[in-house]
Amino acid sequence: MSHASPRPLRIDAGDGAIAFLEESHDLPLVDMSISFRTGSAFDPPAKTGLARLFVRMLRRGAAGWSSDRIEQTIDRYGGEIGVDASPATITVHAQVIRRNLAPFMELLVALLAKPTFPADELARLQRESVAEIIEARDSDRSLAGAFFRRALFGAHPYGRRATTTSIPAVTRDDIVAFHAAHFVRGNLVLGISGDVTEQEVRALILPLAASLPKGDALPDPTPEPAPIRGRRLLLVDKPARSQTQVLVGGMGTKPDDPDHFALHVANTVFGGTFTARLMAEVRSKRGWSYGAYSRLPIDRRREAFSMWTFPAATDAGPCIALELELLERLIAEGITQLELDFAKEFLAESYAFDVDTAYKRARQRVDEEIYSLPSDYHTRYVERVRAVTLEEANAALRARLSAEDLRIVVVGTASAIQSPIEAAIARLAGVEVVPFDQE
Repeated sequence: MSHASPRPLRIDAGDGAIAFLEESHDLPLVDMSISFRTGSAFDPPAKTGLARLFVRMLRRGAAGWSSDRIEQTIDRYGGEIGVDASPATITVHAQVIRRNLAPFMELLVALLAKPTFPADELARLQRESVAEIIEARDSDRSLAGAFFRRALFGAHPYGRRATTTSIPAVTRDDIVAFHAAHFVRGNLVLGISGDVTEQEVRALILPLAASLPKGDALPDPTPEPAPIRGRRLLLVDKPARSQTQVLVGGMGTKPDDPDHFALHVANTVFGGTFTARLMAEVRSKRGWSYGAYSRLPIDRRREAFSMWTFPAATDAGPCIALELELLERLIAEGITQLELDFAKEFLAESYAFDVDTAYKRARQRVDEEIYSLPSDYHTRYVERVRAVTLEEANAALRARLSAEDLRIVVVGTASAIQSPIEAAIARLAGVEVVPFDQE
């Protein structure tokens, strides 16, 4: 079964800015993914959270627009605006009813090209952000994710997170300087989809690019993450927990690895579906965790490989021991032809859900630009998945994953789980216990 679809139209927006258009006239809506080739990797270590504060400040005031007027106008036009910042990119997602596209674009131009960054709004946003950081400590899963990335990546941008001290350290001058350096034409990649034509894009949407100053994209300062050595355990101590959150992993993949797709397919066998090995062994056979998955995200630099489970505190030790055993067996023995065939068919068929809307198809082209993916990363995805051989899949497992160089992060009550977990991990090279509210 083929899932090929026409490529979104590429439009030169001038001075390095690019737009991708995917028309769809089924609904009277226009979606825009306004992305910049820049992100939180540029945050100074002492001011982690700068990029996120900056992008959230865009809705807090612009030339001729107060924050209240901005919010009222978005609602009146039947629009939505969301913002996000990751190490590699800043993205503003905007959606509006087709008939209001022209005045909505006037608002977007003001927000992106003429923000005022009011000092009182920044102070208010900083207080809100600090409160959000404190509130996030209630989520054991969020804690596990944050501490795992710090344990694996250390001071690398992939491991840093905003804190209750880094957020207040950001000044209005920092915000203004970030805007001047990063919101330039050469950094802009637009993904446009919905009820709009190329002519309308050129007349109504591309003026957004022209409103930004000329400038080239800044080189990504993110280095490759440093290799890790040994099995190290980090216990995030949180009182009165009857359940744990467990993340186990090490270094994973990046899109320009020659065995990237082979590893992707092999990981699908291991922990990428509801019937994968991890789920079968941890949940179906033993009932230790409702879910058990392994992930291989991608970014511009090498990302993490991780296994995620959430067993009861009494089952955490045996569950971790089993995960390590399964990983060792996966690397040493590989996967079978039957498993490979199933994974390839699953990935090829489910890919239809990655291209089933105009927005998703346009966003894929944006991602190829933002993350420096091969230009045919998505169009040849199914072909490359289907081409993976058993020998390639097993070679990728041996080459890219390690059962010895791992970070094991557990959120739970240390007094109840530390001894059995330490006993469950063979060849443990180090243990650290930290309070859950440590920054």
